[in-house]
Amino acid sequence: MKLSSTSKAVFVALLAMGLSACGNVSRNVAKDGSTAQELVWPKPDDVTPMHRGGTFPDIAVLRQMHAGLNKRQISQLIGWPHFEEGVWGVREWNYVFNFRDGDSDHVTVCQYKILFDENKLARSFYWKPEECARYMNPPPPPLPVPAAKAEKQETTLSTDALFAFDRYSLEDITDGGRTQLDALAAHLLGEKDRIAHINVVGYTDRLGSDAYNQVLSQRRAETVAKYLAAKGVPEELIGAEGRGKAEPVMQCADQARSKLIACLAPNRRVVVRVDTHDM
Repeated sequence: MKLSSTSKAVFVALLAMGLSACGNVSRNVAKDGSTAQELVWPKPDDVTPMHRGGTFPDIAVLRQMHAGLNKRQISQLIGWPHFEEGVWGVREWNYVFNFRDGDSDHVTVCQYKILFDENKLARSFYWKPEECARYMNPPPPPLPVPAAKAEKQETTLSTDALFAFDRYSLEDITDGGRTQLDALAAHLLGEKDRIAHINVVGYTDRLGSDAYNQVLSQRRAETVAKYLAAKGVPEELIGAEGRGKAEPVMQCADQARSKLIACLAPNRRVVVRVDTHDM
């Protein structure tokens, strides 16, 4: 059938309307796409038939939206617009998205609008209602699993009470020293399931050579460790080290030897440090 000139004119006009800026429901979109004189939202019921009721977007993909994307890239991420947007001169795309919060059956319906600049690059994004923008926020990172709370216990034993003078072997432990070590072993056995490590550290005073003091402090620490192990404290949990005259707890001025030895007594010690953790 041959169209009259009048029919042709009407057809062209209708086609132009369908392909032009009929999708720009907002008024006077800025050239740079940053805003519009008035944002106008299409009615949700006016979506195309295939988008009736809106869609449930992949939120992780939706969060990849950003300024500078072109229309093809956007369509690959979230699909084509849900309304009859037209083809030529269209500076606005509109969507209807549905969201569920967690395992809730409640569905929140949101409208999403994209404004483009004159080069058809996305520049600004809007939500209706505005609180729907929260879906663009990434979820908070999971709370860190609290590590077992570590605790430290420390027991200081005087070597003057533990050992005979200038001695270090098991046979040299005094009766009073055995009483102290028995009580300590009983305490450690009661805490055995919570113990991560036991460090036995020996110290001397500053009298004598560095080499001698180092050896003496090491041997006394090892002897205390062996005694505790013999009482049932797990040997694999126990370490021993000597630190000689390091880390003195008492500073004494030079004086008569007997008085100096008495003054330096607190430095002659064995310290048992216990690292424990919560069950």
